[in-house]
Amino acid sequence: MRLSDKWVALVLAALGNDNWRRFDADCTGEPRPMRYSELARVLVGVSQKMLTQTLRSLERDGLITRTVTPTVPVTVTYGLTDLGLPLHHTMRGLKTWAETHMDDVFANREAYDTRTT
Repeated sequence: MRLSDKWVALVLAALGNDNWRRFDADCTGEPRPMRYSELARVLVGVSQKMLTQTLRSLERDGLITRTVTPTVPVTVTYGLTDLGLPLHHTMRGLKTWAETHMDDVFANREAYDTRTT
């Protein structure tokens, strides 16, 4: 498992949380299963290949489940397992921290670059 992988962190943060894109620290939406297409829509910039690889890796590690429903077309949903749920909450906290402090990080980078060049 590569938790440092960009897409792993974003999938875990996004998976099933209706409010995952909100900027405030009050993102309290409860996780729920999501279809592949929902995940692809909220994870702007992820390729189909990368999303598929990431989901397979998370399923292999026991962090998510993949459920296939025999409909036309077939419906595939992904949900968090009991092992993945605490990690989801951790990733949500990390995402919230990053959103709250990105302006500070950018300002520090600019100050550092100015000092060192």
